[in-house]
Amino acid sequence: MSPLLLQFLCLLFLAGEVVLIGAQSGGGDKEVLVELKRFLVTNNRVNRGDYDAWPESDPSPCLWRGVLCDADGRVASLNLSRSSISGAAFGNFSRLTALTSLDLSDNSITGVLPTADLNQCRGLVHLNLSHNLIAGPLDLSGLTRLRELDVSGNRLEGAVAGNFPAICAGLTSLDLSTNNFTGNITGLFDGCPSLQYVDLSSNNFTGELWPGVTRFRQFSAAENNLAGIIPSSTFPDSCRLQSLDLSANKLAGNFPDSIANCNNLTYMSLWGNKFTGMIPAGIGKLTVLETLILGKNGFHRQIPSELTNCTKLQFLDISSNMFGGDVQETFGNFVSLKYLVLHHNRYTGGIVSSGVLQLPELARLDLSFNEFTGNLPLEVADMKSLKYLMLGENNFSGEIPPEYGRLPELQALDLSNNTLRGVIPSSIGNLTSLLWLMLAGNQLSGEIPPAIGNCSSLLWLNLADNRLTGKIPPEMAEIGKNPGPTFAKNRNDPSVLAGSGECQAMKRWIPASYPPFSFVYSVMTRENCRSIWDRILKGYGIVPICTNSSSPVRSNTVSGYVQLSRNLLSGEIPSSIGAMRNISLLHLDGNHLTGRLPPELSRLPLVMLNVSRNNISGPIPPEIGDILCLERMDLSFNNLSGELPASLFKLTDLVIFNVSYNPLLSGNVSTTGQFGTFDEESFRGNPFISFNQGGAAGKQLPRPEAADVPPVRRRSMLRRTIVMWFFFSLVLSFIAGTVVFIIASLRTRFPVEQEPDQESFSREHPKGGKHSFQMWTSSPPSGSSSTATGCSSSTEGVKVFRLDKTAFTYRDIVAATGHYGVLQMELATGRRAVDVGEEECLVDWARRTAKEGWNTRHQEGKDQSTSGAVFWELLALGMRCTADAPHERPDMPEVLDALLHIAAANCTTTKSSLTCSRT
Repeated sequence: MSPLLLQFLCLLFLAGEVVLIGAQSGGGDKEVLVELKRFLVTNNRVNRGDYDAWPESDPSPCLWRGVLCDADGRVASLNLSRSSISGAAFGNFSRLTALTSLDLSDNSITGVLPTADLNQCRGLVHLNLSHNLIAGPLDLSGLTRLRELDVSGNRLEGAVAGNFPAICAGLTSLDLSTNNFTGNITGLFDGCPSLQYVDLSSNNFTGELWPGVTRFRQFSAAENNLAGIIPSSTFPDSCRLQSLDLSANKLAGNFPDSIANCNNLTYMSLWGNKFTGMIPAGIGKLTVLETLILGKNGFHRQIPSELTNCTKLQFLDISSNMFGGDVQETFGNFVSLKYLVLHHNRYTGGIVSSGVLQLPELARLDLSFNEFTGNLPLEVADMKSLKYLMLGENNFSGEIPPEYGRLPELQALDLSNNTLRGVIPSSIGNLTSLLWLMLAGNQLSGEIPPAIGNCSSLLWLNLADNRLTGKIPPEMAEIGKNPGPTFAKNRNDPSVLAGSGECQAMKRWIPASYPPFSFVYSVMTRENCRSIWDRILKGYGIVPICTNSSSPVRSNTVSGYVQLSRNLLSGEIPSSIGAMRNISLLHLDGNHLTGRLPPELSRLPLVMLNVSRNNISGPIPPEIGDILCLERMDLSFNNLSGELPASLFKLTDLVIFNVSYNPLLSGNVSTTGQFGTFDEESFRGNPFISFNQGGAAGKQLPRPEAADVPPVRRRSMLRRTIVMWFFFSLVLSFIAGTVVFIIASLRTRFPVEQEPDQESFSREHPKGGKHSFQMWTSSPPSGSSSTATGCSSSTEGVKVFRLDKTAFTYRDIVAATGHYGVLQMELATGRRAVDVGEEECLVDWARRTAKEGWNTRHQEGKDQSTSGAVFWELLALGMRCTADAPHERPDMPEVLDALLHIAAANCTTTKSSLTCSRT
């Protein structure tokens, strides 16, 4: 071949290379990104990320948001984190052949990983797929150049051993936390020489703690199934650990004193294992240790004095070790402590003598869930640095010291579930930084002090289950109006620590029934509990919630609650309550509140509203229908009247709705739309509410019989009707009594010598077991107890039953007879029958009877039962049976079922008597 021809062929080859490189360079990368954009736009119709603004007309993608290029104009980094991406993952990333960094974190990507494509991205150094919804196995064994891999917070499962040591050559950071991975991890990463940061928490890994972890700087295997003991050799002199988290595993035995070799440790958590014996004194050699968490183990109560050598220790948690006795005096020597957590230790005293109240820097003291008695310690008032004081769930008595109002930095005060008495001191109003005030479950009395309105940061208030009286002070509407300064202080304070990872306090202070948190708690782990608690303390939102009652638009913000349930509060709900714009949960149930519901409630961005079991009257304000984010509303057991406002049908987020036992409420409820999701329990005890099977949701239809009658005249007609029925019932009762008397007299003179033919039935009781009863088509045999079912328009065909066993249900009888008969109960004290009707008092009686509880009284070693006591009270209520009861009262089977169950538990039946008793 001639030299000239050879040069020509080389030129052609070089030209082809240039063309190929050009095709694969910026132009080719742009085509891939345009394809990616169109893929994402198709799968995400709304809430798109920055990719939606990528200008396809640009010659190069290097200036597009989230895109970084190398010196040759090739796409080297692609960051689509927090871009609201949902659906399956894009499957052509491997065509970006210069890609070294890919971040798809914090989206909603679903399905399995496109591993065939990702394993072709040979140049990837950084891969972040965290906080998505990716499922299936993890296989990235082709990515041999990886340095950082984060797949945390997904739904990945199975073993991970196939990835190691394949991807270990340069791997420095690995985060597999919060998935469903399994398999033994003992020695799994021994072939990863550069690995420094490992997080395996919140999975289902097994195995033991092996010595190899000491060459990492950070190692977390929290919330797994690691087991076994930890030998002393686990922590050699070469230990490089700075952070070690072994919490919530099954590790046991004595923790080795050789931990002293890890002298770089700043964080160590052994919480929630089965460690026993002495707390290792070697911890005292960890001079840079800042956080030590030893809670929920079985350590000996003696605290080594060597631990006080940890002069930088700020956070100490030795809770849930059930020490008993007094608080150990050693704790009073930790002068650098800011957070001391000692709950669930069965302490009985020693708060003052231990010296913990003298710690100069202490910001958080948690002594809750112990057995302290006596008065609350006055010395607390001198702790000027105190921010969080938790003394709840003890046996403290006496009054709340007014001196506690001298704590200017206090942000949380939890004294709940003690036996505190007296009034809430007005000095509480001095606590302008207070975020939480938890006084529920005590015996506090008196009025809510108006000075509480000065607590401008107070977002979370719980005074439930006390004996508070008087009116709700209008000044209380000022609480929580400006928490911003307190949150700002927490954001600027680097020493604010969320906690040891326990969610206990947060679950107690922010109830799981609070809708935004009902989901949060369902996915809670120790890791995200710490981060969520930290966000709350700094005023950042957790989940999007409504901030404006008239708009369904949600945003990430912090909102509070007011819980005043089950007190003795009276008077009207103040209209000023509408100023509480940062409150989304309002519980006023179980009080003696009167007056009308204030329309100003509609100004609150409420998610929950509960004013049940009060004496509130008047109509439901139509403005309530403007609280568009309302999810739960309970107005039951009041005296509300008028028609249900049509505006309520606008509440499309409503999942719980209850207006039962407001007997003057009226209206027609559509069984379609949102209100079609509520069963009749939501309207029980309201005889003037009916259901429209075909109407449209939101359309309010008047009752047919009152369509053209004015409200005043309608009420007059109602009164006359009640009076007429009352007198008519008296006449019927007189006639029925006369007939019964005559029949009884005739039967006395002419007794029945032989029982009629009987037809026996045996049915399965809903709760298990068979119960038999016998049926007559005429009167029962002499001397037998008799029962029949429901109500009937005539006595013809009435079927009466003798009780062989009383534990059968009303439905059993109905199924046997095929219709509703007259329910008759004969008393052992005489041949008398009680006809039970559908009146509301039956429900009230059954409820009261069940609540008080009936049982047999034992006197002088013999059963002295009060015969028929239950049913004599029933008879005294004057209940009668009407022909249309099954239609007007569709809940009659349930009501009478409950009645018979009460009889079953408290009555003795023989062939000739029915004996009931009560204390």
